[in-house]
Amino acid sequence: MRIEEQPAFILHARAWRETSLLIEAFTREHGRVGLVARGVRGARSRFARASLQPLQPLLLGWSARGELGTLTSAEQTGSPWRLSGDALIAGMYVNELVLRLSSRNDAHPAAFAAYTDCLARLADAGDIAWTLRRFERDLLADLGYALMLTHTTAGEPIDPDVAYAYIGDAGPVAWRDDCGFARIAGSALLALDRDEPPAAPDLADLRRLMRSIIGDLVGGPLNAWGLSSRRIVDTIDHTRKADTPADFV
Repeated sequence: MRIEEQPAFILHARAWRETSLLIEAFTREHGRVGLVARGVRGARSRFARASLQPLQPLLLGWSARGELGTLTSAEQTGSPWRLSGDALIAGMYVNELVLRLSSRNDAHPAAFAAYTDCLARLADAGDIAWTLRRFERDLLADLGYALMLTHTTAGEPIDPDVAYAYIGDAGPVAWRDDCGFARIAGSALLALDRDEPPAAPDLADLRRLMRSIIGDLVGGPLNAWGLSSRRIVDTIDHTRKADTPADFV
């Protein structure tokens, strides 16, 4: 099978053998694919390393006979997105999320579109936390793990003024102190369903909810959850840079 000019993004790349790279790419029509970029680290590589950078829109070509394909072409499309600082951390997070949740060679065009929109919003310096919550919602839905956001497990409409606990693949139930689950406001669930930017406390609730759901699905924490964000911290006598936990992933 030979594929030409497939819209794609590089999720991850690592050295393979002496001069090659083993690439995980997220493509529009073929889902996540594993590709070998042969000789790319050699002096006479046919591919420019800049064309194989993560978080940039590409057109990829490859030939495949088994699970791993061989990269045959890579071309950047349009102007590259410039992600730095917190936006770059967020981009690394969405890449890990796709890697951990998706299967190879399983097409998810809606998830691909959501991924593209997510990176565009990050590049435009939008609200990072809200951008990530929207992407998590859309990715989970397209992979078959859609969240229940409008009704409880008993079929009752979510009340914005009531607190709930979200139980795994069951859904929201009335929250109790002894339930053992994180508390989430009904208003947070409804904001996510309506795609309306929530208040700061609700956004924090949604982050805890997504961490719980995703952690259960992948069987543990993601590496990106341990990343730190370089922030400017004012002190009495000077201003210094400090690493603090990235509170948006």
